[in-house]
Amino acid sequence: MTHVTSLANNRRLVIDHHGRTREFAALWLRERSPDAETLDPRTGQRLIEAAELPLDLAVESAEARDGELHLRFSDGHQSVFALDALLNDAPSDPPQRLWDAASAPHPEADFAAAVEDDDALLAMLEALHRDGFVLVSGVPTEEHGMQPLVDRIGPLRRTNWGGIADVKSVADAYDLTMTQRGLEPHTDNPYRDPIPGYIWLHCLTNAADGGDSTLADGFMAARLLRERDPAAYDCLTRVTPGFRYRDDTTHLEGEGPLIELDSQGDPVRVRYSNRTERVPALPTEQLEAYYAARTAFYRLITGEELTLHLKLDPGQMLIMDNYRLLHGRSAFQLAGGVRHLRQGYVDRDSTASRRRVLRRQATPAPTAGEPA
Repeated sequence: MTHVTSLANNRRLVIDHHGRTREFAALWLRERSPDAETLDPRTGQRLIEAAELPLDLAVESAEARDGELHLRFSDGHQSVFALDALLNDAPSDPPQRLWDAASAPHPEADFAAAVEDDDALLAMLEALHRDGFVLVSGVPTEEHGMQPLVDRIGPLRRTNWGGIADVKSVADAYDLTMTQRGLEPHTDNPYRDPIPGYIWLHCLTNAADGGDSTLADGFMAARLLRERDPAAYDCLTRVTPGFRYRDDTTHLEGEGPLIELDSQGDPVRVRYSNRTERVPALPTEQLEAYYAARTAFYRLITGEELTLHLKLDPGQMLIMDNYRLLHGRSAFQLAGGVRHLRQGYVDRDSTASRRRVLRRQATPAPTAGEPA
């Protein structure tokens, strides 16, 4: 049973459809009319100029029948909406699964399968979205071994270090990554715009003593901080430090909170880079609060409660969500052998697009009356 009620001089509709009740503005319904005159059938892009619609636009008639809502608007336009699609406003992406060390997942993928088979690639990308990382096995142990899989998603993000770059100890290192020292948990490149979305870390050889990788779920850390120290959480969502990288040929600067929220107030990105952070000279009271909050967050992301330890074997590759996960490594000694990894970046938009298209191809077409 479906009931449609008009409010505010027909400028709003309340729809009760099988126990689900939603209120819609007439103007919102008009600009989203799922017809070829209003929305492009292939892309869903709007073909009318919504800002030119009259602000007092109203619904002159509304009738629900056979699972559809038939509307006529005061500008003379008529539309038909599929009721289930109209009332189902679930996000296009499935929810993420947050984890601590005890509940950490172990998402795995096979390189050859992901390169050759769309279903395997989709499973890999869904795991990456859900868990924030995935371990890929069977990657050719050559310098550009990851490239065929990047090409399935890509493009590869180029930086001042090139495309796929070495991660190994070198003399006169231009970055701490290229030394033998341990690295505290961090996110990569918060000084870039945009910040690289996914880190691809491919192991060619890892015979050195030490050099184990660490992962921590930054969104879980944010959740725990909000529960245990709400004031610290609030501080880290409001204070905006800068981040800077500079060498002989490069000067990069960016800024953003350590915990960035979306429009719903949920964490959408974490930043942590002790090496490149530059906090402005705020009033003393604000700085003291920020330093205390940062320390609380640091203790979470470095504590055993959240830290997952792993060591990559030759032919394995770790793909990590750089907006969500913090990664680090223990110090290593070359006396045990060579540690040589290769690293590249792939941005979020191309990764998310590939995943969504593959999911759409693997599932039935959307309900008639709603653009894909």
